[in-house]
Amino acid sequence: MSIRVMLVDDHAVVREGLKAWLEGEPDIRVVSEAESGSQALEVFNPALVDVVVVDVRLPDMSGLELIRQLRRRAPNKGYVILSSYANEPLLNQALQLRVNAYVLKEAGSDELIHALRAAAQGEHLLTRASIPAILAQHRPSQYSEEFPFASLTAREMEILALIAQGLTNREISRQLFLSEGTVRNYISHIMAKLRLRNRVELAAYALKHNIFDWVPPLSEGPAQEQRS
Repeated sequence: MSIRVMLVDDHAVVREGLKAWLEGEPDIRVVSEAESGSQALEVFNPALVDVVVVDVRLPDMSGLELIRQLRRRAPNKGYVILSSYANEPLLNQALQLRVNAYVLKEAGSDELIHALRAAAQGEHLLTRASIPAILAQHRPSQYSEEFPFASLTAREMEILALIAQGLTNREISRQLFLSEGTVRNYISHIMAKLRLRNRVELAAYALKHNIFDWVPPLSEGPAQEQRS
């Protein structure tokens, strides 16, 4: 029985190449495609798809946010991230969303095909133990040039994203279950690493570099409930 795949990538050439590549396998069939998150949400039919392959960067939302929304509708489907980027914050976010596999575009075809087959069986190749090996595949020079938050930890990126959403230190502390003093220390470290002077500059930097492509924005939680 064929593994039915949906491809989500904003570049038509990439989708066409992947489709030709995957359909060279006797047990894999591409049944639908989308060029954006919103289009993927519109065309996705859980009855016809076994595995969704998603680029981590899409024009209207992050690939991780798309997977979050698709999982609400189809929690038992396979989800594979195919990306040119690999960094610890991204991998941790994917792990939290129970993404089945995270494959680099620079990896060989065998790795993606293996990931698709594993995801179709409900297996999880992305684990805490697998993260160092994935990071090791990514070239350090490419990592530092392409990723504007390379110096930050996953927690620091999370706090920076909340600052970009306009949350105060108190609201961040409630959202992340940290003391206000700990939040202040994190913010000081972030400013030092990014060489910025205040919250306004932090928020501007985060938005300029599309932080919500990497950290899904807060949709609801203690801080926002407190405001309402």
